[in-house]
Amino acid sequence: MKFKNLRFGRSARLGVAALGGLGVAAMAAPASAATDVETAFIFNTLSFLMHGFLVMWMAAGFAMLEAGLVRTKNTTMQCLKNIAIYSVAGILYYLIGYNLMYMDVSGFIGSFSIWSAADPSITADGFVGEEAGYAAGSDWFFQMVFVAATASIVSGTVAERVKLWPFLIFTVVLTGIIYPIQGSWTWGGGWLSEMGFSDFAGSTIVHSVGGWAALAGAIVIGARKGKFVDGKVHPMPGANLPLATLGTFILWMGWFGFNGGSQLAMGTAADIRDISSIYINTNLAAAGGVVAAIILTQVMYKKVDLTMALNGALAGLVSITAEPLAPAPGLAVIIGAIGGVIVVFAVPMLDKLKIDDVVGAVSVHLIAGIWGTLAVPLSNGDASFVTQIVGIVSIGAYTFIFSLIVWTILKVTIGVRASEEDEVDGLDKAECGMEAYPEFGVGSQRM
Repeated sequence: MKFKNLRFGRSARLGVAALGGLGVAAMAAPASAATDVETAFIFNTLSFLMHGFLVMWMAAGFAMLEAGLVRTKNTTMQCLKNIAIYSVAGILYYLIGYNLMYMDVSGFIGSFSIWSAADPSITADGFVGEEAGYAAGSDWFFQMVFVAATASIVSGTVAERVKLWPFLIFTVVLTGIIYPIQGSWTWGGGWLSEMGFSDFAGSTIVHSVGGWAALAGAIVIGARKGKFVDGKVHPMPGANLPLATLGTFILWMGWFGFNGGSQLAMGTAADIRDISSIYINTNLAAAGGVVAAIILTQVMYKKVDLTMALNGALAGLVSITAEPLAPAPGLAVIIGAIGGVIVVFAVPMLDKLKIDDVVGAVSVHLIAGIWGTLAVPLSNGDASFVTQIVGIVSIGAYTFIFSLIVWTILKVTIGVRASEEDEVDGLDKAECGMEAYPEFGVGSQRM
């Protein structure tokens, strides 16, 4: 069996089913079971591709969410950053990221080499048999869309004041080096995997990593002009809440690919059963996050805050991502609801610390991601709280320190922050030379 393409930190799921649904009987009698092997190969590959393009659709969700939660004068910039993020992530994961994460991992790091598909047993004449149980290219595609999601998290936090090219340079480092190295520690079979750290689909490996990188950026870049004045927080509401709501629903839908595809196989009845359970728990956790955020904001502020409800959904999704299969549905609701509660308290807490997070990404992806990873032992008997804490702390320290260094280097060399004049005018004009809503611009009002 080839193990290099598999995510190691998933306990029993790396058994027969996760290795392609080949089955003991099929491996013992390959001639008579050739059809079953080929069928499993096809369905496993289809699962990676189908769930992968659902995760890719999350790029649209991030773009719409961020475009709705920034002011009109920065909307074009957010859309540009998000399509650039997805493109940069794909190229970097091809050039260096995938093999650094999965190829010949020796404890802490993989191989510095360009990825290439290797399916020698699949020829133009037909299927001969593939020991991994799926096409190598389908696995690469599925892993690639995950790293793109990580980078999108950073975009929202540092919106409205970061310059385009320094941000894209950071994206290169994040997607090509930072993310793959820490990912190899668990999903690549590295040292955290050997300890028993468990993160099914990436509450820490994907979401908290994005959150730590975003937090480092927010600290180095600083807050938007006018956000914190004389010790007071001045709200800067988003310009298009319907667009932000659409983005949240797109992310919610994409999350079924995020968590469901992380079953890593669809070649047996057991796999399909587990994917169904994952979908149910993923949906219920998001619902729990929304309801908890709605109730809590009504109690605390006497009004229901839509943005908190949207982030409550995302926090619920992040919270269940570390273990979406093992919990009973009722527990999934509770896990998601706690994520929703966390967001309602975390967003104002960051404001008190004078950390300007435009879309609440640090609260959603970092803090709720930590909670979700800690919650794994509640339903997964193979995980321990001590090991989960070790994984959270080690990945967090590595990502935050590495990101802080990169952001600082960019700041002292080429600069990361837009000028005060550009920030006031908006980055759409300053960085892109166009406005998302030109009919409502200053120039149109003079006509």
